[in-house]
Amino acid sequence: MSYETPAVDTADVPARGATFYRLVWKWHFLAALYVLPFMAILSVTGTLYLYKPQIEAWIYADRMVVPVTGEMLSLETQVNAVEEAVGVTRLRGITISDQPGRSTVIEFNDDDRVRSYAWVNPYTAELLAVTPRDETLMRMIKKFHGELLLGGFGTKFVELAAHWAIVMFVTGVIMWWPRNNRSLKDATRLPRGTGRKWWREAHLFSGMMATVLIVPILITGLPWTDIFGGGLSYVQTQTDQESRSLRFGGNAPSSTTSEGVQIPFASVLDIAKSEGLIAPYELRSPRKPEEAFWIRSASTNRFEQTELVIDQYSGEVLARVNFDENPVLAQAISLGISFHQGELYGPLNIVQNTLAAILGVFLSVSGFVAWWMRRPAGSIGVPTTPDAKLSAGVIIAIVVMMVLLPLMGLSLIVALCLDWLLFKRIGWFQSKPTNIAAE
Repeated sequence: MSYETPAVDTADVPARGATFYRLVWKWHFLAALYVLPFMAILSVTGTLYLYKPQIEAWIYADRMVVPVTGEMLSLETQVNAVEEAVGVTRLRGITISDQPGRSTVIEFNDDDRVRSYAWVNPYTAELLAVTPRDETLMRMIKKFHGELLLGGFGTKFVELAAHWAIVMFVTGVIMWWPRNNRSLKDATRLPRGTGRKWWREAHLFSGMMATVLIVPILITGLPWTDIFGGGLSYVQTQTDQESRSLRFGGNAPSSTTSEGVQIPFASVLDIAKSEGLIAPYELRSPRKPEEAFWIRSASTNRFEQTELVIDQYSGEVLARVNFDENPVLAQAISLGISFHQGELYGPLNIVQNTLAAILGVFLSVSGFVAWWMRRPAGSIGVPTTPDAKLSAGVIIAIVVMMVLLPLMGLSLIVALCLDWLLFKRIGWFQSKPTNIAAE
């Protein structure tokens, strides 16, 4: 059963009821046109990255696992093996496991200044493999996930998709919410029916579950982005909520003198163990006479990621940074990233994020199929709605989202300008008498 609404001027009437629903539906549809292809890509690549340890253990087994054949050689000997084989213009870091039979991973710049990884047998100093960092499988997946392999240009598209995905989920919840004769029981039951009805119900049902699981992943990924992340970093700086980490230099103290004999890497590891650091270890050696060693626990547990700065001549601990010494906002962001990567609470976190990714792919597919079966022939089927005035609450909500998600806000302004300058003149997306089907 359906009926035609009278074509009356509603421009000054606040959008309510069916008019508001169709307005939300139009926003949801337009957001989904842009978001869903990205959601499918990010869901697949994100799932692969979730299983980085397992995938790398499989494809790189021949370079990560070695037979135990005696005492481990010094790290200096292992670094020298890399220098002799391929050249080292800059030693970037060494990752050391406490598990017998695991290779040492050395990150460095080669003679051509290509940032690379070398895997070395710690018992024989045999160079097992050398691979440029950007050619490792998980690095390529990570770059595709974050920037579509398009560098800084691509990351803006990914960030814009994340912003509009939040809009899509907010409008989707409004559409899913029980109304008229549709009860909460109806809204939460498994999809029923056949054909277009089943796909529509499946899209609503998966969207409800995806909102709970995917929105936290979207939010915790925003600190990595250029626009939102850059703004958040500025706020942290202005409010003294920056991370205290010395991983990238920062205010790391220097050695107490610029002369003397550098202590061996083994002594640095012994100091780290005596200070209670948890293996594996990530170690960076000083590049200048006045600099110091930096070492941290590379544990996936953020609360175990203690950092030390050690005088390269005396072995004195010059600085220690524990995770819980960071400001509250810095801790929250770090824990959010840990959640995003499936590391926060072990296997359950991985399972949860995997389910979210599966829902992301299904949401993309079901949305496309439901649209394809509904759209009029020869049209993309953008939902139309009578002109109506937005309520103060809706306007405030839009402004708040534009401030919190600036790239989305900028794109919305551009879209409105295009609508005013172009779309209205050529008749795209214009209001028509609304055909509302009773559901």
